[in-house]
Amino acid sequence: QVQLVESGGGLVQAGGSLRLSCAASGKFYRVNDMGWYRQASGNQRDLVATISTNNVTTYADSVKGRFTISRDHAKNTVYLRMNGLKPEDTGVYYCNAKIVGAEGYYYWGQGTQVTVSS
Repeated sequence: QVQLVESGGGLVQAGGSLRLSCAASGKFYRVNDMGWYRQASGNQRDLVATISTNNVTTYADSVKGRFTISRDHAKNTVYLRMNGLKPEDTGVYYCNAKIVGAEGYYYWGQGTQVTVSS
């Protein structure tokens, strides 16, 4: 059974930094694209950043220049470094991965709360 396990959320003051991690585990052949999404209370889940198998990255306009997505292929892990955090970055951050050779294809983590105080 494939699992995505996230860590690194928490409470931080505006202007601060956090780093999120998400590791894929279980039986599979390969992890393709990985990404981070966030969901503020009562809102839909929005894309934050993605990274492909050859490390091509995309970002939401609202986080460009502040957030950096990266991955460790050997560890099947994706990271999100968040600098210059703003109160509007508050939400639950979900990791997403496209996994080849497992029962499904799109997998989600359980979510990790990020709260930015003003």
